Amino acid sequence: MRVSRVQAEENRQTVINVASRLFREHGFDGIGLKDLMAGAGMTQGAFYKQFDSKEDLVAQASRRALQEALGRWSAAAASRPDDPLAAVVDFYLSEAHCAERAEGCPVVALGSDAARQGPDVRASFEGGFKEYLALVGGWIGEADAEGSEGGQANSKAMAVLATMVGAVLLARAVNDKEMSRQFLEAAADSVMNQTAAAPPGPQPRQ
Repeated sequence: MRVSRVQAEENRQTVINVASRLFREHGFDGIGLKDLMAGAGMTQGAFYKQFDSKEDLVAQASRRALQEALGRWSAAAASRPDDPLAAVVDFYLSEAHCAERAEGCPVVALGSDAARQGPDVRASFEGGFKEYLALVGGWIGEADAEGSEGGQANSKAMAVLATMVGAVLLARAVNDKEMSRQFLEAAADSVMNQTAAAPPGPQPRQ
């Protein structure tokens, strides 16, 4: 029985969604096509009707995971428009988010794996990083600062992002729950201190 184009596209999106979670849980090389497709309720034989290769799926699943993560950042920020960065810090550097594997941050879960992948996969992560940086830059009031294109403002957003990602990575890597919590709290304090100490943006010209 032939599958309609609409159903075929729905199946394809299902595989991408499932893969975005399973890759975060197991790593790109920690799960094979058979188990990926089984997780989506399909057979391995259907894979090559939908994707050119596993790398093709990896790239698309990475983009999907990053889009979902950015959506969660935006939702957290929208819940506290008076201080969106603090809202995102509270969410991202929480013990609950740290415990999330399949649904958590793809940068933490797959960043080291992405470095060993091909250019399409790295491009997916690069695009996601740029969107993260744009959000953080806006929240710390430097999005329109002079020299923000690769300058000091962008460097501060990079430092915030690196601190947050690194803290969750370290917090997940240890058995000691108290040490894990301290990594998250120290990073949260560091981010808020960095941004609170930031000089004000340029004043309007008279």
